[in-house]
Amino acid sequence: MARGFWNSAAAAFAMIATLLLASLGGRPALAAEEVLRIGYQKSSSLLILLKGQGALEKALAPLGVKVAWHEFSSGLPLLEGVNVGSIDLSADVAEPVPLFAQAANAKLTYLAQEKPSPTGQAIVVRKDSPIKTLADLKGKKIGFAKAAGVHYLTLQALEKAGVKLKETEIVYLQPADGRVAFERGAIDAWAIWDPFLAALQKSVEVRVLADGGAADVSYRRFYLTSTKYALNRPDVLNIVVDELRKAGEWVKARPKEAAERLAPLVGLDAATLELANSRRSYAVALVDEDALAEQQKISDAFTEAQLLPRRLDVRGNDVWKGAR
Repeated sequence: MARGFWNSAAAAFAMIATLLLASLGGRPALAAEEVLRIGYQKSSSLLILLKGQGALEKALAPLGVKVAWHEFSSGLPLLEGVNVGSIDLSADVAEPVPLFAQAANAKLTYLAQEKPSPTGQAIVVRKDSPIKTLADLKGKKIGFAKAAGVHYLTLQALEKAGVKLKETEIVYLQPADGRVAFERGAIDAWAIWDPFLAALQKSVEVRVLADGGAADVSYRRFYLTSTKYALNRPDVLNIVVDELRKAGEWVKARPKEAAERLAPLVGLDAATLELANSRRSYAVALVDEDALAEQQKISDAFTEAQLLPRRLDVRGNDVWKGAR
């Protein structure tokens, strides 16, 4: 199963690269010094806020830089977009995603992190499920997205309960498909992150078997860019990180207003988003040694579980230190 997982993940990464390159149609990419191309996903709350407000466009206007926004379904396609040059900056992705990208030889630079939000992801079962503990998941079907933060959460939570991941039946599902499978009873448990977790809890009676706090999983989210862009436009990235930091502080200071403003932008109600936001730190900072050490720990755990093909040195990717 492990080798099959890695082969399918690597093949998916390569296919994404081919599709993204084909989408350029043989035309030269927009000049990085003129247009900052940003990729984001539904859980990229801070960038979605900045997009809705036009804040980055205003902040970058004095540099003569415009912004183009591109929505992606999940983290791996985002990072492959950076790798092949179809976008310059990836919105926040959970810890394992850069590791699987690095294992597929992507050359990336860690730009910034959102500091730990351990309760922002969880393993849940239906309220009437006979499954009462993590140990009861042995032999059961667990759904989650490949290489997502919840992949590591599930691995660690089960290990603490004395269950190997390979002793369960894993079903790889993107959030929308996972929700359908969970509600239909096609999977016994679902590992999912906010805001999808909050949306589920607001509409379905569920029990949390473990979140990141219980499993000693920090759940950081990382913003990444191409190393070329980091070298060429540190002035632009300095503004981006500053705007992200200010947006994170604003969300935490005004949770109700932030939820109301985000609601129409992501298609969820304000109450759901307020719950989700209460579990996210939104504390944007540069990537420090603690974050890198934890990335190495996660990488080693995936390697030991034979989910990565070789041991990685996470410091093989560049780390942005701010404009000089």
